[in-house]
Amino acid sequence: MRLLRDLGRRKLRSALTITGITIGIMALVVFGSMANKIDALVKGGSTYYQDKVTVSAKGGYMGLGGVLSTKMADQIEALDGVALAVPTVDMLQSDDSGAVNMGVPPMIDGFVGGATAGYETFKLSYATGRGLTAADEGQNVVVLGSDLAHQFNARVGDTVTLRAVKFQVVGILEPTLTAPDNAAEVPLAAAQQLFMKTLPSIVADKLSGGEIATGIVAYPKAGVDPQKIADEINASISGVTPMTGKDFDKQIGSATSMLNAILIGIGLISLLVGGLSVINTTAMSVAERTREIGIKRAIGASRWRIRREIVAESAFIGLVGGLLGLALGYAITTLGNDAGRESATILFDLTFGTAFSSVAFATILGALAGFIPAWGASRMDPVTALRYE
Repeated sequence: MRLLRDLGRRKLRSALTITGITIGIMALVVFGSMANKIDALVKGGSTYYQDKVTVSAKGGYMGLGGVLSTKMADQIEALDGVALAVPTVDMLQSDDSGAVNMGVPPMIDGFVGGATAGYETFKLSYATGRGLTAADEGQNVVVLGSDLAHQFNARVGDTVTLRAVKFQVVGILEPTLTAPDNAAEVPLAAAQQLFMKTLPSIVADKLSGGEIATGIVAYPKAGVDPQKIADEINASISGVTPMTGKDFDKQIGSATSMLNAILIGIGLISLLVGGLSVINTTAMSVAERTREIGIKRAIGASRWRIRREIVAESAFIGLVGGLLGLALGYAITTLGNDAGRESATILFDLTFGTAFSSVAFATILGALAGFIPAWGASRMDPVTALRYE
């Protein structure tokens, strides 16, 4: 109650100071949640690519960017150290998907169901339905990621349209917070047909739909370094670009680390500006209460008690601002994700760690901001303080 009474002496000034902290924490929560989402995407990709080699056409990346032949899988599988090589067809769900999505855009992933059994370590769970099987080849069926299922408002048994072709939903994935949430998994043959329609007619006329791929995924034998496989592919097969997990981490991980640092930095700068306002408010409060502090010192209050009271007051300002900022940040991230679900665009991942650390940081910052004025107040000479006008 004493803290509320002291803050209530200058209601407007206290409110403005708390508002400054609130805005800073809101920025920290929003940008921190965005960084969490990017981290989840990168970690998911790092886990997926760590034990395999993904081969793309020259100039392509991650199984995208050009046309390969499915027969190339046999060439790669024949290399020393390769246990299995499977063709895949990956494409954007629509030609303009990448223009409106900050993370991974909605994708169509085509592969033969069960072809990698025993080799694929990136496991997915199904909320409802099942995964693809080899028996699905020749049929238009699809397994939807959680975000896409929400976008389509689809359940198992429903029909969805992918690139003007209807597919029956046979499964829906559990949320992963990574790329699969935005993916539509279809049989390889169906993906080949969809991909053929995206090619210029002069190119498509020269290709056989059943023999095209956009990527080849090679799984090393036990104990074989994926980099060794990538080197063999570079040495023996022309016109392709192999990528290992280390390549992914180097090219994607470093870029996202810098982006995350920028995002968190923006939030911290906003919060530090709020911290300066706490120093100003506390200093003015100390100046106005100089006589009161002098009386407390005169009747026996220790310097430690004076410091403790003032630091507690400024810490309370930080705590209140932190809680309000967290509430506002939570509202923004929730509304942003809800609005983005219609286009399968989930930008924020507000974790307990981000929420707790934001409020704790605001409280600690408030306490530190009040320490300097508190130190000065505790060093006042009681007699001089009593004479202060």
